[in-house]
Amino acid sequence: MLRHLATGAMTIPALQFVNSLSAHAADVKKNQKACILIWLGGGPPTIDMWDLKPGSKNGGEFSPIATSGDMQISEMLPKTAQHMQHLSLVRSMSTREADHGRGRYYLHTAYVPNPTVVHPTFGSVVSKELAPLRDNLEIPAFISVGGSNEGPGFLGMAHAPFNVDSSGRIRNSAAGGLPGSRLDNRLAMLNVVESGFIRSGRGGLPQDHADVYDSAVNLMTSAQLEAFRVEKEPAQLREAYGNNLGRSCLLARRLVEAGVPFVEVNSGGWDLHQNVFGSLRNQRLPMLDQALSALTADLADRGLLEHTVVVCMGEFGRTPRINQNVGRDHWAASWTAVIGGGGLAGGLTVGATDKDGVGIDGPSFLPGDLWATVAKALGIPLDIVYETKRKRPMKIANGGKPIAELLA
Repeated sequence: MLRHLATGAMTIPALQFVNSLSAHAADVKKNQKACILIWLGGGPPTIDMWDLKPGSKNGGEFSPIATSGDMQISEMLPKTAQHMQHLSLVRSMSTREADHGRGRYYLHTAYVPNPTVVHPTFGSVVSKELAPLRDNLEIPAFISVGGSNEGPGFLGMAHAPFNVDSSGRIRNSAAGGLPGSRLDNRLAMLNVVESGFIRSGRGGLPQDHADVYDSAVNLMTSAQLEAFRVEKEPAQLREAYGNNLGRSCLLARRLVEAGVPFVEVNSGGWDLHQNVFGSLRNQRLPMLDQALSALTADLADRGLLEHTVVVCMGEFGRTPRINQNVGRDHWAASWTAVIGGGGLAGGLTVGATDKDGVGIDGPSFLPGDLWATVAKALGIPLDIVYETKRKRPMKIANGGKPIAELLA
């Protein structure tokens, strides 16, 4: 029920949109840090994108090209190559979780799945730590565009992702276009029922339920809902971003500009067990190239990139070996994540794989290290220890260590 509420009842639309951005959106202080996670669901073949192996039997069909940073990337990402001075590559990410569900959970939470506890996705951590510092923020502090992956775990439904599609549309699942007076009456009745239930001492879930509705009511009449209206952007800028993933990234930029501290953008279709090169050439990489390059350039032009961390990754990479279906299978042992902005060093490569992309030369990094780096950039203390419902201590980012090279 609560999961449904987080993706349904909480997504009550405003009774009407205002015609212009609120003063809050224009007055968002540039020192308010944020993170945009571009999630490539299915596991992108980073060996064909960010860490090419020309001359190797595993090298594939693409060639590396020079970039504006200190690295080469795929020829299929020419627009992104022009902005790599802002982004860095962590080429030595490594886990043991090559299953989609387990890998997705691990990369989002920094913890491997555990049947005794549900850990919060890092967007929920950011919501808990930064939302209280933004008194004027009326829209949710954690927004997921195009569907969500993991939830708030033991942090509670108040920090669950708020789901919208790539055009910022929010389903009308509860208000039903009710006149204000009728809606007020219904909310008053709900308050009577919920207040009594909460006082009955039946655990924390009833309060979580009430918190979700409180957030929804605040959202319904907020002028900050204008941030969801990507159609308000100039046509030329919308064309620069492109459709689908690009439009989602454009919405993410608008939300960050309005003060939202964490936005996750979801792009599926990266589970390329067959025809990997055709899929990358004809669809996946041109779409990503247009969206990521436009987002990076737009954030930089607006002075937002220095305060906004951009992360681009999936749950793992794909096998260096090319299979009999001209595809690549699941591979968690050695792959690349992209990270930049937020005051982190750009244009760098951190870590390396061997000539065939199989092993890692030097230190490897875990999801907790990546999220500890993000936390450091956002100003979230790394010594925070949460307590689960059963009083178990849980370190933020699972005690990961920030990647030193990126903190220059």
